[in-house]
Amino acid sequence: MTLRFAVLGAGRIGQVHARAISSVAGAELVAIAEPFEAAAKAAQATFGCELRTIEAILASDDIDAVVICTPTDTHSDLIEAAAKAGKAVFCEKPVDLSVARVQACLKTVADEQATLMVGFNRRFDPDFMAVKAAIDAGKIGKVEMVTISSRDPGAPPADYIKRSGGIFRDMTIHDFDMARWLLGEEVETVQASASVLVDPAIGELGDFDSVNVILRTATGRQAIITNSRRAAYGYDQRIEVLGSEGAVSAMNMAEANIEIADKDGFHRPPLLNFFMSRYVAAYANEIAGFIKAVTDKTETPTTGHDGLMALALADAALMSVAEGRVVKVAEILG
Repeated sequence: MTLRFAVLGAGRIGQVHARAISSVAGAELVAIAEPFEAAAKAAQATFGCELRTIEAILASDDIDAVVICTPTDTHSDLIEAAAKAGKAVFCEKPVDLSVARVQACLKTVADEQATLMVGFNRRFDPDFMAVKAAIDAGKIGKVEMVTISSRDPGAPPADYIKRSGGIFRDMTIHDFDMARWLLGEEVETVQASASVLVDPAIGELGDFDSVNVILRTATGRQAIITNSRRAAYGYDQRIEVLGSEGAVSAMNMAEANIEIADKDGFHRPPLLNFFMSRYVAAYANEIAGFIKAVTDKTETPTTGHDGLMALALADAALMSVAEGRVVKVAEILG
């Protein structure tokens, strides 16, 4: 069976998903919806698909699934519309910036008995999957502590920050999902610290660019997350999981896995420069997982509940910064 896709939004992440769909067996990219003419024509030329409006896509009989890559404040409405139109839905994180709105959206999805997968691509990275497999196989005993470092090479533009929901909901949300996945338990409390160290303009927009978070489960397992919008040396993505009988870690990926030694010392190629190159395999694996779930009529690898919980952790982190205290996730979920 070939799953016929439409991508809603041909911006940076829309192009990433369109490329992933085009590279995966069992997927066909039929159409793209994009309101900006230049971006729409560029996407059509690159991927050889049709250009349609969102309304036409939702009404099309030759579209089985939609991938939502539009601005965050449109996600929940589009998820509901696609679910009611009988389409399988893949949506980039977050579902919405409001926990209550996410909960309402997930109810609609359930009522329509629709398929919804939320895009947390890092779970599908081959190295991170190997870390999880080692944990599940008992290689390091019981998980006790998780350490996640995620640092961007540079900050996004102001227009993006204005609509992103802030660093916790936009950037750290990926790490919140990874922490839940690797801890193997739901997080009970969140403690966060945040600063503006990279660009004062980010602070003027009410956001932060440098944050640290401590997550704790009911049994005492902990995860420490460190994020920065600036890493002069490249795109920094590292994970370490400490267990009762050992540890497992995944290090950064460079342009080539070599080291040169000469009279001036030891030299390695630079790190991959951003998520588009670092997570190529992850995006392809993610779409493949979605196709398998739709085809087999099974639960998607990342669910609407995962999207809800990651957003709840982000909101708890924001509350922790604002009020200077440890926040219980139950306070956010109501």
